[in-house]
Amino acid sequence: MPDASAAAPGALLLCRAEPPAVRPVAHLLREKMLLAPAGDGWSVLVPATKPWLTGAEPVDQVLAGWAGALTVGAGWPALALWWDESRAGYTLASGFRRTVGYVWLSDGTPVGEDEAMRTFAARLGLDPVFDVEALGGLTRPDSAADARARLLGLIAILARTGVALPVGLTPGEPTDRLRSVAAAQGAETIEWSGWRDAVRAELDAVEEGPLGPWVRGPKARVLGAAQLVAGIPLTVWGLRRRSAGWTAAGVILIAHGALSLAYDRMRAHPCA
Repeated sequence: MPDASAAAPGALLLCRAEPPAVRPVAHLLREKMLLAPAGDGWSVLVPATKPWLTGAEPVDQVLAGWAGALTVGAGWPALALWWDESRAGYTLASGFRRTVGYVWLSDGTPVGEDEAMRTFAARLGLDPVFDVEALGGLTRPDSAADARARLLGLIAILARTGVALPVGLTPGEPTDRLRSVAAAQGAETIEWSGWRDAVRAELDAVEEGPLGPWVRGPKARVLGAAQLVAGIPLTVWGLRRRSAGWTAAGVILIAHGALSLAYDRMRAHPCA
């Protein structure tokens, strides 16, 4: 096993949704990624680029932004797993709710708050007794568990919710290796190809998905307007802070809002 203290920065994004639901939102991140199933009701996104090496934000902040962006317009949570040469951790995003996360030093020393683990368990619907107790073990000192082992322990607990990462997609591995493994196993490439394709992907998802009354009518209009109102200032804020993740979150909100309003109008007046 590689020394966790020498680990190159890397990350994985787990989404509690099937790939068809994740695909259109992932396109709007405007980052090249690989998408694959990751168990019953889960998908995994493997970054194909390393913006944390070229931008102003470290890997944990980049992943927090991506996780938040993936969930602002969706009804499912996203879990970012990240690591670098000195730390490792996770960030759980669930729409506009406050993100929760936990951090371990490279030698496995826990430096997070126990309350974060309890909130994590509650938001993912884990067992409030057995799973919370297992998560508690990850917050206690253990000389035999480094940061990578802590992440593997977290994945083992999440297996009870259906998580099953493809063979070889192991937290702690270098980004290039994860990308190669995902590609070799037939993961789908998600790559920004312009707004026309992104809009088409969104509309296909709406047509095929069980969105019910949210697609049309008053609820669709209220939701679309709210997403536009929230998305515009968030995009401006992200651009000012040079935060790719939060800029993407704002762009996704704007896109969802505009598409929701346009789709409602188009279906209400099909011959217009």
